[in-house]
Amino acid sequence: MREFLLGYGYFAMYYVVVITFLYYLIFALSIRQTFPLKRGIQYNRIKKLSGSKHLPPVSLLVPAYNEELTIIENVRSLLALNYPKYEVIVINDGSKDNTFQVMIDEFNLEKINPIMADHIQTEKVRGIYYNPEYPTLYFIDKENGGKADSLNAGINLSHYPLISTIDADSLLEKDALTRIARVYLENPEDTVAVGGNVRIVNSCTVEDGIVKNVRFPKKLLPALQNVEYIKAFLGGRIGWSAMNGLIIVSGAFGVFQKDKIIAVKGYRGGYPGEDMNIVIKLHRYCLENKIPYRVAFCPDAVCWTQAPDTYRILSSQRKRWGRGNLKNMIEEGIHMVFRPKYKIFGMLTLPYNILFETLNPYVRITGLLAILGYWLLNMTDWKTLVLFALVNFFSCFILSLGALFIEESAFSRYPRLSDLNKMLLYSFLMFLGYRQIGVLWRFLGHIDYLRNNNTWGTMVRTKFK
Repeated sequence: MREFLLGYGYFAMYYVVVITFLYYLIFALSIRQTFPLKRGIQYNRIKKLSGSKHLPPVSLLVPAYNEELTIIENVRSLLALNYPKYEVIVINDGSKDNTFQVMIDEFNLEKINPIMADHIQTEKVRGIYYNPEYPTLYFIDKENGGKADSLNAGINLSHYPLISTIDADSLLEKDALTRIARVYLENPEDTVAVGGNVRIVNSCTVEDGIVKNVRFPKKLLPALQNVEYIKAFLGGRIGWSAMNGLIIVSGAFGVFQKDKIIAVKGYRGGYPGEDMNIVIKLHRYCLENKIPYRVAFCPDAVCWTQAPDTYRILSSQRKRWGRGNLKNMIEEGIHMVFRPKYKIFGMLTLPYNILFETLNPYVRITGLLAILGYWLLNMTDWKTLVLFALVNFFSCFILSLGALFIEESAFSRYPRLSDLNKMLLYSFLMFLGYRQIGVLWRFLGHIDYLRNNNTWGTMVRTKFK
């Protein structure tokens, strides 16, 4: 047993060293990109660009299932975007609540019979609704088939070469689509996808679908998720984007070339994680067919979303994410790992995700058991354990502080000093239980996968305030 624990100790040490190195490498790339991003945000003349005829038309797809409390504010925010040519397609995925009727009543929609393509097979469409007074709004009512199926139905109806996916519990800033289109226009032929930045709307003031007063969340769980999102999007995705190694474009807000989505046979249903799945398929399709491409990230294109504020809903969400990640790695990603023809994505992104994201719960759980074994067999003392814990804590805490530095230096969405102080506090608190229970949620998500549990889980919406 002692030899086994000693061997495990060496493995754990190398594992921690490698993952820490990669964390800081990605963070360094994010920091490197921050200063040009800051200059671009200051001088890109978004207002002038928003009226330009050169902006590509976009079809906004909004899958909705039991979204009666948020769908109207969501649609209002989309109809008010500063963008010259776009359409909004809301897809009611067989909701069991009043989503269908509130949309019909609010916008006085009537059934029409447009020509709808059949690029991708979907569940039966029961009707398409429209009102000429809202010329950019279409409403699809279909039988339940899941989020991926809803997006595919929206693609079939869409009229423009770019599609954008928007969650029904989310709100776009007025210039968000313009900002993301600016990134697309930097290289329109090669850019197959651009992801936007997702921020938490809890405790913010919303009027007519617009976030008027940005406030740091008052409740514990949304506050912890807030700093978690800042670290993931600003400290991580900026760096991965710089290497063209992004593995996910958030389902809450992203823009894609429609023809590429159709080429990979659309979104894959049957399990959560459709946003990761579509990006993996795009990487593989372009690399196998030797098509120049990039998957980019636009941190100043902001989508505001509701974060779970109860333990039950948050745990359900994170178990779903863990289940989706594992399924994507087994069914889509593993075939590309360490194969040179898949370049950065196959040689770094996927191995990183499998070793340090998918398998992370097992390393952490066995690590705790190993520490217990060291203690029981007198192979270590409490001083060594405390020192190891402090080094691990501060190495991770520095990354959180770095993400806050990017936030404050380039974006500064929280102007109040009190909000900055809260972000610093919760960046510290997230290491005292929140991250540890997150490991458990991911592990339970893997158990759900083994049990073939493909349900979406618990999700409760609240009205925007």
